[in-house]
Amino acid sequence: MKEVATLFKEQFKNMGIVFRISRYEDMASYQSHYLGLVWEYLYPLIQICIYWLVFGVGLKRSGTTGGADYLPWMVIGITPWFFMNRATLDASKSIYQRVNIVSKMKFPVSILPSIRIISNLSSFWTMLVVSVFVGFLYGMRPNIYWFQSIYYFFAMMMLMLAFGIFNSAVSVLVRDYHILLQSVMRMLFYLSGVLFNFETGSFPPVIVRIMQVNPFFYVVSGFRETLFGQGWFWQRPTLTLSFWFFVLFFLLIGSHLHYKFRSRFVDLI
Repeated sequence: MKEVATLFKEQFKNMGIVFRISRYEDMASYQSHYLGLVWEYLYPLIQICIYWLVFGVGLKRSGTTGGADYLPWMVIGITPWFFMNRATLDASKSIYQRVNIVSKMKFPVSILPSIRIISNLSSFWTMLVVSVFVGFLYGMRPNIYWFQSIYYFFAMMMLMLAFGIFNSAVSVLVRDYHILLQSVMRMLFYLSGVLFNFETGSFPPVIVRIMQVNPFFYVVSGFRETLFGQGWFWQRPTLTLSFWFFVLFFLLIGSHLHYKFRSRFVDLI
């Protein structure tokens, strides 16, 4: 727990640096493109249109969304997924991609995953606004459950921080890990209830319970329940406890690996 406390101390102490560098990286990533930062928002919109045409129109999965229209149901779920997927993969390679910073100056290495996480937030906010707008078109209206979005946003950021610290350290120690992580995230895309609701499908109850333990599903379904006004997070205590267990597990293991091998990161890279 001492290593976790040190991790959070470094995050808060260097919060200004995290936001400044993340804003710079956003601009630098697309400076050579004609549309620039527009691609940050255009790409997920194109993906949403493709998934809606395939699953919403082509396969007609509207009947498996608990009564909600498929398009807003899918858009609301895919918004946090796009953020978590990109933040996870970017954070996992944040240390070995910044070896020049690590080796040439005294730099708090633990904030490198946070920089990549924060830099992906701009597209998340834009997509969230789009999600709410689409929901309004289909009859969704503000309700008291919307205050719960603060909790799920905090839960999502904590998961990304814990997962980012863990993945970034392991990716330095085992360079093949990032490739494995990409494959795992592709699999989790279909197992996290982003495109279809396995809770109302024909899966056996045991399989459904196993899939519900997935922390990415917890965040995706949480944003849906919040915006559609379907319930509070404490009404699913088992899922809530299992989610925070995962967060604590990755925080403990990730911070331990990070501080144990941090002095050797340059040599390992």
